Amino acid sequence: MKKFAKLIFILIFISIVLVSCFRIDKGEEKNTLSGTIVSEKVENKTEYKPLSTLTIDGIDYKLSRSPAGRYGGQIVVSTIGEGPKTFNPWVSKDATSSEIGELLYESVLSTDPVTGEVIPNLAKSYTVSPDKKTYTITLRKGLKWTDGSEITADDVVFTWNDIILAGYGNTSLRDSVLIDGEYPKVKKTDKYTVEFKLKKPFAPFLRFMGTNIAPAHIFAPVVKKGKRYFDSYLSTTINPKDIVSSGAFMLEEYVPAQRVVFKRNPDYFVIDENKNKLPYLDKYIILIVGDLNNEMLKFESGELDVISVRGKDIPRFKSKQKKSNFKLYNLGPNTGTMFISFNLNTRKDKNGKYYVNPVKQKWFNDKNFRTAIDYAIDRNSMVYNVVNGAAQPLFTAESLSSIFLNEKLALGHEKDLEYAMELLKKSGFYLDKAGYLHDKEGNPVEFDLYTNAGQSEREACGVMIKEDLKELGIKVNFKPIEFNSLVSKMMSSYDWDMILIGLTGNPLEPHSGKNVWYSKGHLHLFNMRSPSDPDNDILPWEKELDEIIEQGALELDYNKRKAIYDKYQQIIYDERPIIYLYSPVTITAVRNKIKNLYPTPLGGTLHNLSELYVNGEK
Repeated sequence: MKKFAKLIFILIFISIVLVSCFRIDKGEEKNTLSGTIVSEKVENKTEYKPLSTLTIDGIDYKLSRSPAGRYGGQIVVSTIGEGPKTFNPWVSKDATSSEIGELLYESVLSTDPVTGEVIPNLAKSYTVSPDKKTYTITLRKGLKWTDGSEITADDVVFTWNDIILAGYGNTSLRDSVLIDGEYPKVKKTDKYTVEFKLKKPFAPFLRFMGTNIAPAHIFAPVVKKGKRYFDSYLSTTINPKDIVSSGAFMLEEYVPAQRVVFKRNPDYFVIDENKNKLPYLDKYIILIVGDLNNEMLKFESGELDVISVRGKDIPRFKSKQKKSNFKLYNLGPNTGTMFISFNLNTRKDKNGKYYVNPVKQKWFNDKNFRTAIDYAIDRNSMVYNVVNGAAQPLFTAESLSSIFLNEKLALGHEKDLEYAMELLKKSGFYLDKAGYLHDKEGNPVEFDLYTNAGQSEREACGVMIKEDLKELGIKVNFKPIEFNSLVSKMMSSYDWDMILIGLTGNPLEPHSGKNVWYSKGHLHLFNMRSPSDPDNDILPWEKELDEIIEQGALELDYNKRKAIYDKYQQIIYDERPIIYLYSPVTITAVRNKIKNLYPTPLGGTLHNLSELYVNGEK
């Protein structure tokens, strides 16, 4: 019985579909894949029904899993920074733009927020062949784009062949589904059926069908105009009326640096038990707030309905909870990762100028130097002083909630300045009489550390890191800058020394991080390469990571995959191109007026947005 139970556990988690690739996290996102609910029991949780389909007048509706609600009202949430960079999810590189894209465009398959299993979405059903190499998707009939056109197999085939596999926009997903040098073969077998053929069994593939599907009749002319035009399509200057989408909400208004407003889609394909079309809400609004402190003030003044609560603010919210109109939900450890990364880039730009100062290149590419930095950082102090103890120190590339976590590495180490200085001395570094660190050539050790401005926790961590490294005689120039400017430095100009940033996480599938760990990956932050860069300078351990990524994706046995991914975490831990800091607990405050709310560890707080309604309370 124990062996059988373990097998069931493994099969459940192997068949999960989640976010396809890691994305840069601003630090304010409501992480949707973590922990366990430890606060009050969720109201009506037992009424969250199994998935089913109801066909009416030839339309295969998805039946709501929540009790029937009522129409009207709005929910207001928030995002930090300047807002979205694009409304095109196939181009998006940041979490806010991606979140909006996922609101506008539906996927073929999705994830059950309770069990984590793969479930149909735009698809009515799917099958996997016995040899695990052919996936057949059968779409729901009668579903519509917001311009009235029907959603068919042509849209799915076009999205995969003409956008994803053709390399348009963000190529992270394309890179992730390359199997022994070959991409999946995608073809239409009839109006509502699509077949995916793989070269080999590929463990993560089902989850990649959680990607957004584009309307072929709208995007085909865009693709014909080339990749540059595609990258600019659906920019934030577009008239919302010109966006043809499929989600529960349509874009109604975008006011830069202020708000993004969505209105209900009257032709959405989900209905309730009374055959009423969802969503119930008239509007869903994302306010663009300057920083986390401003966000908290807006929640307390009633302008926001949902907020992610920082660790240091938990006592404040708890003290107000009983006398106020909101409830706190604890979703456990955050599944994203927060870290500092070195810039190991030793290449030159098109003008022959080094991206990174050659003097600093030597420091950052010195393993002893990187390890010394790691041992100088006081993670425990960060946990208690920055997030009020509502976190755990993090030492691995996998989040603490990951089923592939290397448990031995997760134990980490304490701060050890003596050991850090020993490592530096091995590489010829020394302290002058004033206590400043110099390299063996006499250069004073000084560099810049960037993070995104407005994220107070990261700013506080940056200050602490600056002080920690000062104890080694290192001068750190800490520079919080606007998020989009930071992304430009990381992804385009490569002109940075060290960054303090985060990535969204996937606790059930390490292959979702291929775009980070693959040597030519789109988010290989610590050693970014442009498409034109030669690959003759790939480091030995980077090559080993490339091999592990491919090996892990082709292995279907959970225990064998676990051993493979333990090894990749060990390489990152030993080489330390990235130094992880801590993993905070995700706690969300939600207004009591929001009904049909069923927060889950896998789905997060608002996973069933189309089913939510408000009861009129303020």
